[in-house]
Amino acid sequence: MASERVTLTVSDPEGEREVDLSSPNKMIWPEAGITKAELAEYVQTVSAPFLNANGRRPVSLERFRDGVTKDSESFFSKNPPKGTPDYVDAVTVTYNSGRRHPQIVLNRTSAIVWAVQMNTIVFHPWASLASDTDDPVELRIDLDPQPGTDFADAVTAAHGLREVLREAELDPFIKTSGNRGLHVFCPIEPTHEFLDVRHAVIAAGRELERRMPDRVTMNWWKEERGERVFIDFNQANRDRTMAGAYSPRALPSATVSTPVEWDELDDVDPKTFTVRSIPQRLADVGDPWARMQESPGRIDTLLGWWERDVENGLGELSFPPEFPKMPGEPPRVQPSKRVAENWDDTGNRVGD
Repeated sequence: MASERVTLTVSDPEGEREVDLSSPNKMIWPEAGITKAELAEYVQTVSAPFLNANGRRPVSLERFRDGVTKDSESFFSKNPPKGTPDYVDAVTVTYNSGRRHPQIVLNRTSAIVWAVQMNTIVFHPWASLASDTDDPVELRIDLDPQPGTDFADAVTAAHGLREVLREAELDPFIKTSGNRGLHVFCPIEPTHEFLDVRHAVIAAGRELERRMPDRVTMNWWKEERGERVFIDFNQANRDRTMAGAYSPRALPSATVSTPVEWDELDDVDPKTFTVRSIPQRLADVGDPWARMQESPGRIDTLLGWWERDVENGLGELSFPPEFPKMPGEPPRVQPSKRVAENWDDTGNRVGD
């Protein structure tokens, strides 16, 4: 028996386009009662601010064949799968391994609806544009509450981080992660590659850690973080992404990663930002990120802080495990298991 299928008429800049949607009554969020058709309606409603934040750049699609359930599993689509329609764009990108291949780019509403048809729930955009994939247009910092801390702790850290970034002559914007954390983005001129931007993030994080040592931590290893908010500097790496603005999250209540104004942050309850509530919020207050790319800043001040810290003995930090060994990186072993005589000064195991 053929699966149920409907045809949606989607408005694109080039005109109306028909996009097929199979299994429209399939439950994507069973607890919230949200179907695939409702998700397709949501992405059409929010497409303008969504594309403003996530369009024109490489994006990874996190897809769930069975929706959001206790046992659901996801997989990522980066390069366009076979049969991708011509209204879904792509750009060739270089990964940390040196490997190159095309990656999906969403430039119109119909492309987002197609992604929903492909069972996408979470959209993970790069920090760089398709026109220059090597040089980010955003400096991104993920504030991740650790066990024993909560969203309120992330809010406190975010206010402190805002002060640090302003002192570095950057204009920070903020959004909920859709879960317990917060994401702080600064628009920047695309004049530096990912490793430089990572160093700028580390410099900002270290400065915040100096000011709030009991509240935030830069420790990569979980055993060293304690009950503090982790400043996840590794989200600044090439091909490391976080949920985009207005992207749903794969959580039972269908929460959404939502841009907010700084003056409303203290009163925000991230659980209230959902696929069903965001369209009305946009109608009532508009998009807090609408002007984000109007006045991009530069990371020169932060890079100056990075060089100062290097001169004072603070060097490179750990990279994610899937990355190749990087120059100056500390040993890739958690501190409690590290035996000093087994590692050389460059962080490599003796005898390797």
